[in-house]
Amino acid sequence: MSEFPAALKRGLTVRHVRFMALGSAIGTGLFYGSASAIQAAGPAVLFAYMIGGAVVFLVMRAWVRWPCCTR
Repeated sequence: MSEFPAALKRGLTVRHVRFMALGSAIGTGLFYGSASAIQAAGPAVLFAYMIGGAVVFLVMRAWVRWPCCTR
């Protein structure tokens, strides 16, 4: 740790804690909501979630590469 400048510090601000709480509330709602969807539609819902997750993952990777390759 000694190679980092002394001006840097680790800590969570109130904003960080609020966004973590918001994310956990949204995640809990999705978790409980997915149980009723799986019960109603069967395991195909899991496949749809995997496809949606893959799309989000690919979009996020594209966003990461965009600033470095558009110079």
